[in-house]
Amino acid sequence: FFGLDHARTTIAEWADDYNRARPHSALGYITPAAYAANLTATDDRLRNPDQLRRSPVAQPAPYGAKPAEALTAAG
Repeated sequence: FFGLDHARTTIAEWADDYNRARPHSALGYITPAAYAANLTATDDRLRNPDQLRRSPVAQPAPYGAKPAEALTAAG
């Protein structure tokens, strides 16, 4: 570095690039900005109660039933 101001500027540019523009493996190789935008979209969907309904699930097998019989009975 050529001085304290140069070091501060260079480090700030690096941190901005790292935190906004550089893809991260922990985020599925997308940028933090894209990841944050996806979280915002997910948050909007979570506000809609219809989006939170669970899918129907087959009833549990009766006690003592064999797996093949249980699958046939459940449909």
